[in-house]
Amino acid sequence: MNVTPGRVVEAIDDTPAGAHIGAFFDLDGTLLHGFTAGAACQNEVLGGHIGPADLARIVVAAIDNGLLGGSPGNLGKIGFRALRGRRAGAVTTAADRLFAKETARWIRPQARDIVQAHLRRGHTVAVASSATRMQVEPVARDLGIPHLICTELEEQDGVLTGRSTTGMLWGEPKAAAVRAFARNHGVDLRQSFGYANGWEDIAFLGSVGRPCALNPHPVLRRAADEYGWPVLTLREARTPGPRAYLGTLAALLGVNAGLTAGVAYGLLTGDRRRGMNTGIALSAEAGLALAGVKLDVVGADILGKTRPAVFIANHQSTLDVLVLGALLRRDFTAVAKKEARFDPRMMIIGTLLDPVWIDRANPAAARKTLDGVVRRLRDGTSILILPEGTRMPTPTLGRFKKGAFHIAMQAGVPIVPIVLRNTGELAWRRSMVVNPGTVEVAVLEPVTTDGWTAAGLDGRIAEMRHKFVDTLQNWPGSADAGHVIHEEAP
Repeated sequence: MNVTPGRVVEAIDDTPAGAHIGAFFDLDGTLLHGFTAGAACQNEVLGGHIGPADLARIVVAAIDNGLLGGSPGNLGKIGFRALRGRRAGAVTTAADRLFAKETARWIRPQARDIVQAHLRRGHTVAVASSATRMQVEPVARDLGIPHLICTELEEQDGVLTGRSTTGMLWGEPKAAAVRAFARNHGVDLRQSFGYANGWEDIAFLGSVGRPCALNPHPVLRRAADEYGWPVLTLREARTPGPRAYLGTLAALLGVNAGLTAGVAYGLLTGDRRRGMNTGIALSAEAGLALAGVKLDVVGADILGKTRPAVFIANHQSTLDVLVLGALLRRDFTAVAKKEARFDPRMMIIGTLLDPVWIDRANPAAARKTLDGVVRRLRDGTSILILPEGTRMPTPTLGRFKKGAFHIAMQAGVPIVPIVLRNTGELAWRRSMVVNPGTVEVAVLEPVTTDGWTAAGLDGRIAEMRHKFVDTLQNWPGSADAGHVIHEEAP
């Protein structure tokens, strides 16, 4: 029985709330469209932490497991031994870096929606995986999943011994671990949900009352048909094709042509501001059109009537620059980190937009620079700031830095939040290639800074961040759950 993501979320919303109902998610191939073990092994090899002998043993065991029907437990033991002598903290740090660099983009957006639907109902949500805690934890943390049922590695005095305290939770051992977790946490498995993709998870899915075969292996698909389990196929993360590469190249040419035209127009007319406004509008519109990106904007009228202001937006992608340029269009500049000043891609933009460069390594110099930003606002130029400070690897919001809020308070201008919903899906943070599609934007009502004080600023920032979280969870005009984002403590 095939089901859609929307129907799954509706079914979750119709179930009773409470921690007595569990939701257990497999990791590789379910929450993620890739496999963390391969990425982790490659990362260890490139880092020089796995030698040729250990690598050869891992390769032979992988071939034996994948093609010859060997035991996955043997492969796990060889992998564990390869980590012997490593400090657990160093391996954890490496896994966190790998997540931000690579595996974060493997999270299926619709799987994120399903996780968040369970969290909204107060269900006990857990990742159940044969992967190690180091592999699972960054994904679970990003999705807001509080519980891990996974393969645990043994350590002594913070050093890995090359053994596991649980054994590899693959197949029936994983199902047994889920049952034990349910007993220990008061979870009623008969009312609980399970999601997995592999044939080895038939026992795990059979342990819960509401199993779901998600992007299933053919063997699991046959089992689902036999047992009457629902089958859910989620879309994969976008992979750039020829259209994306050609469109991105055309967009880069269009952006530079638009910016150059703006500079020339400003020189010819002697009106630098008019040239700047013309160049920004031309370059942003040309870049988006040539890349095949459309905008679906809620609250667009707010952008024109609230000037000057401090505009703030969440930041996921290189695409954000074009989207925000197309939205703001005129009489604004941006605050950016000093390092970006030397990026060749910023040369023409820097000439036209005249951004404010912040030296984050020098707090005294940064404060002095921000005083100049306040003067610009009082002279009528709006400011665009991305308060997370860097592109985030997933839609989960980062912490908001204080700079934008200090500036708005000192200048006495309102703050206008601009919520970008899915730019990271069209162009991942580390990719320069833009996939065609529609970017959804919500411009929220301006927030006045009248009466703000330095003492109360932390609370104001928390309130503002919550507006972003709430908007992403309850998208204006959306008929479905949408791309919901779990809120961590700001």
